Amino acid sequence: MKKKLAVIMLAGAMTAGLTAGSVQASAEEPSGELYVFIAASLSNAMEEIQKDFNEEYPDVEILYNADSSGTLQTQIEEGSRCDIFFSAADKQMDALVDEKLADKDSVVDLLENKVVLIKPKGGETKVTGFENITDAKNIALAGEDVPVGQYGREIFTNMGIMDKVNEMEINEGKNVTEVLAAVKEGSNEVGVVYATDAASVADEVDVIAEAPADSLKTPVYYPVGLTVDAEASDSEKAAADAFLKYLQTDDAMEIFEEYGFAPVEEDKVNG
Repeated sequence: MKKKLAVIMLAGAMTAGLTAGSVQASAEEPSGELYVFIAASLSNAMEEIQKDFNEEYPDVEILYNADSSGTLQTQIEEGSRCDIFFSAADKQMDALVDEKLADKDSVVDLLENKVVLIKPKGGETKVTGFENITDAKNIALAGEDVPVGQYGREIFTNMGIMDKVNEMEINEGKNVTEVLAAVKEGSNEVGVVYATDAASVADEVDVIAEAPADSLKTPVYYPVGLTVDAEASDSEKAAADAFLKYLQTDDAMEIFEEYGFAPVEEDKVNG
């Protein structure tokens, strides 16, 4: 009887120990280095959000890597250290989820953007919209592995003018930042970028038109989620959790909206 009681007491002690350990792990204070891979179009908003986040979590050092979502996806697949991936399209995020490199349960479609056609500020062009894009002498367009480049090609394909666009002189950028720079510097007559990018340099580019309503079947959603980081300490994992939650707060959304993004409506995602 005493032996049985001792076993029960030992089991109870082990359970208590495990529980205490779990509580201790979950109560880990966020600190350390946080590797966050972000689509280039998010750069300005995320820099401002970082400042606000660090007021609450001063011991977390956020290290941004901003580039095209396709490039970031490849870097993650090749083993680059990353804790959070904020993509400009579901395609790249879905691929990482399928490869077990991103945590499916943590992923949320957070923001929505628009695709627009731009020209240099005050620049002359015969182009009045996506419909007559081929009237331009040349165009700046992101590569096929870049979300905004994929969206642009989808628009042209759905409008039945992709073949004609391919006959144009195309300056292919590796991300949306390069496309924006090519247009505002006057290297290209027109270019395809996100509305938020155009808004960020409104004194240097003019928006010719927004993509026609029926030309883009794929919503321009920005998903964000946790990625697998085997090198992260418990405190760094806690930092990733905290930052992901912060990105979904009203305070963060207010900043995103200042830069032209819109929150994704839940009924759109579920519908």
